[in-house]
Amino acid sequence: MSSRSSAYGTQLCLSTPSRTCFGAGLIGGVSLSIALVGVFRGLPAESKTQSLVDLAKDVESRTVPNFTAAIQALQEEFPDHGVVSTDPNELFAYAQSSYSQVPGSPHAVVVHVQGTEDVVKVVNISRRHLVPIVPYSGGTSLEGNLSAPPSGSICVDLSGMNKILAVNESDADVVCQAGVTWNRLNETLKGKGIPLFFPLDPGRGATIGGMISTGCSGTNAVKYGTARGEWILNATIVLPSGEVIKTRQRARKSSAGFDLTKLFIGAEGTLGIVTEATLRLAPLLPTRVAVAQFPDIRVATNAVCDLLNHGAAIQCVEIVDELSIKVLNTFGTSANMWPEKATLFFKFQGSEDVIQDTSRFVKNSISKYGATDYRVASDEQEGELIWQDRRNALFAGLAYRPGCKGWITDVCVPVSRLPDLIQAAKRDFEELGLVAPIAGHVGDGNFHALVLYKDEAELALVREAVNRINRKAIELEGTCTGEHGVGTGKRDYLLSELGEGTVELMRTIKKTIDPDNLFNPGKVCLVSRLRISIAYHGP
Repeated sequence: MSSRSSAYGTQLCLSTPSRTCFGAGLIGGVSLSIALVGVFRGLPAESKTQSLVDLAKDVESRTVPNFTAAIQALQEEFPDHGVVSTDPNELFAYAQSSYSQVPGSPHAVVVHVQGTEDVVKVVNISRRHLVPIVPYSGGTSLEGNLSAPPSGSICVDLSGMNKILAVNESDADVVCQAGVTWNRLNETLKGKGIPLFFPLDPGRGATIGGMISTGCSGTNAVKYGTARGEWILNATIVLPSGEVIKTRQRARKSSAGFDLTKLFIGAEGTLGIVTEATLRLAPLLPTRVAVAQFPDIRVATNAVCDLLNHGAAIQCVEIVDELSIKVLNTFGTSANMWPEKATLFFKFQGSEDVIQDTSRFVKNSISKYGATDYRVASDEQEGELIWQDRRNALFAGLAYRPGCKGWITDVCVPVSRLPDLIQAAKRDFEELGLVAPIAGHVGDGNFHALVLYKDEAELALVREAVNRINRKAIELEGTCTGEHGVGTGKRDYLLSELGEGTVELMRTIKKTIDPDNLFNPGKVCLVSRLRISIAYHGP
């Protein structure tokens, strides 16, 4: 807050968070001037100035976060030991990810909630004291999705909300809380009478809330698509107002109004906090894994395009570059020593006859693209061991250069453009002197690079390489993030990818639902602050 006096009167300027003030209802990048004409007429000059200062302080008290009051209110609302934490180690840990190099500021307080009602209580305290709130679930946060804003925040930890509330076998759906993990959900479903599973598979530790909030996909996307498809039937959301909504009923389809479920998919907690969801399930069919090597990435990708365009019954098809294969061989956990070539890992699905027919079709088709060493697992158990090599690519990469860290990035383009993108990335890595194994979901044009670095000098080169990859993906009609979300790490690329009009519409939606900009602020797209000028004009 600042003040200045002149012959024309006294003016105080106060920069505040986005906040509805004096009934104006103005937010984000708006200068609001309040002119007080003749209100203090007859008062000495020093009294006029003091009155304006008092008014400005009153405005400020209602427009800036009060962390002390918020923490006290949380402790009173949740008196049980351990629910509300201000332990510095915990505040830092809940704002970071061991896999992310996007800096994360620590939270001011962490609240471990158990249900939707608890979240509502936290949101109401957040709103009352204007303290930002950041949801935490699985904690992967590859793009800084869960870090606090610089001023601090309330972290609402949803990982304790891990109840599977209902399994509707005849309808093939399940109702669960946001903290349920992908692996626990599917292990539970295996024990039911009808073999069902939830096919989105971003990673074994992924939680349902995080999967929805980032619009996840994974290796099964070739067959089953992503979270933005029809797998999330509805969601229970706590809005910034503290109101609880359910986005729709449990029916498989609906044409009743806007699709509000999709509004919150990929929103990363900026519009509301997902507390429960109804998920569509798929039949759990037998699978078989196959592997083949290719002369290079381009011909391998062309082979996949050919297979998909001819309707091959493929559940997954993953691409691993020759460096990743070398890394896996060096890692030493596999029973196999793979040829160090561009490699495709397939997963076929269906009855034994379907699997055999698909395998023959795939083998014949890819032979036209120079495929060698085609191998099919003898059964599901052997297939799981082979597929484990694909899963281990990350851990093998991190162990390849002892003492190094890894920056994980992902981009996605139309499938036919994937070779151009990967080749451009490889040239950049070579030019910058970086080691970066590449693996990805070739069936939908998505790849991940694990860029290794040992010190700040190499980290600067990694940032340059990641920037080039993101720009190249957008140039090829793709996206800067296929799966990991925007967070803060990919936020600056949205304008060039989506255009000013689209990004501004996203800001408008954010401002409408969250006028105080309290829900995971600074993530996905920036919402600017409000500047208030309080001025006195008169004698």
